[in-house]
Amino acid sequence: MTKGVNNCYYSNAMSESTLFKDNLNSDLARSFGAQIQQAYPEFDASGFAAQIAPQLPPLELKERVAVFTEALHDYLPPDYAEAIDILLAIFGGENAPEAGLFKETNGWAYWSIAYFVERYGLDDFDTSLAAMPTITKHFSCEFAIRPFLAAYPAQTLAVLDGWVSDPSPHVRRLVSEGTRPRLPWGMHLTQFIADPTPTLALLAKLKDDESEYVRRSVANHLNDITKDNPALAIAALQRWNEGEPSQEIQWITRHALRSLVKAGDPEALALLGFGAAQVSLSAFSITPDAIAMGDTLELTFTLHSQSETEQKLVVDYVIHFVKANGKTSPKVFKLKTAVLPPQQTFTIQKKHTIKPITTRRYYPGEHPVEIQVNGKIVGKSKFVLMSDK
Repeated sequence: MTKGVNNCYYSNAMSESTLFKDNLNSDLARSFGAQIQQAYPEFDASGFAAQIAPQLPPLELKERVAVFTEALHDYLPPDYAEAIDILLAIFGGENAPEAGLFKETNGWAYWSIAYFVERYGLDDFDTSLAAMPTITKHFSCEFAIRPFLAAYPAQTLAVLDGWVSDPSPHVRRLVSEGTRPRLPWGMHLTQFIADPTPTLALLAKLKDDESEYVRRSVANHLNDITKDNPALAIAALQRWNEGEPSQEIQWITRHALRSLVKAGDPEALALLGFGAAQVSLSAFSITPDAIAMGDTLELTFTLHSQSETEQKLVVDYVIHFVKANGKTSPKVFKLKTAVLPPQQTFTIQKKHTIKPITTRRYYPGEHPVEIQVNGKIVGKSKFVLMSDK
């Protein structure tokens, strides 16, 4: 189903879909303990697994990671540097960028190693930062590095500046992903939310990276920056797009500006070649106009060019979802990007199912719907979500 740790489910060819947390189980504790014991024969693998197993059933994903990490702390030597050396010794070769934690026998357990550094290594900067390039090739240290950026910003940024030329794409990606101001599931880096200038300097060195894995992180990082400092993000992208930008830079630009494009930001739209739309809308209909949870709406409308020249259009629709207090909150959904010839028309149809999702709670009532073209609202309609009662 997915490869991202920010979602709740995981599947591969060998298993049915399962909750991510279920991968951190008693079998993994035994396998991981045996792996550590191979590198460090004095390790009490059975005691390690026995401590972990009874704690797991009621816990969520990150809580289970913490249980594994605490057991590492309890069963490894008390000297932090010695414990890190043992943990680094268990790793084999480097994963391919697309492989991630799903391709290694004990891959899920390696999150606990990254967390071990995060939780117990803050007072040993040199040992911790030296360990991260090895760990991040097996489980990203994007969470682990953030407390070091908060506690030792100048020192950590200096190390990251050296990593931008590391041979491993995992390490180069860590430079970008680990410094994202608003990394999902990670602590927010308030200093970079306030002023992203230091991270923009790092991104400038990674923007032409040969790895799409790294470039995607650069784009996601820039999208983070647009949420707090849109002018700085746009200015950086304008510099990167001077002359004849590569296809890779153009892709980064589109991906980085996705939130601003949804918001209709005129500078972001202009950078992507979208001018002020000269269009009118007709025959906007939503059927049915009253639905129950689980039903599907069909949006239909026609756009008419009012221009004597060709227009590049980004067309979205906005649903204003009813909240618990009766007010509404807008959510922008992508429709299509198209080129509209002068004085021509095109008709768009879109189906949208109202179904339960983990990130939204639905409330009955009248839901306004708008059509947005190049950031401008050109038409409105509505539907009613009926109560389940």
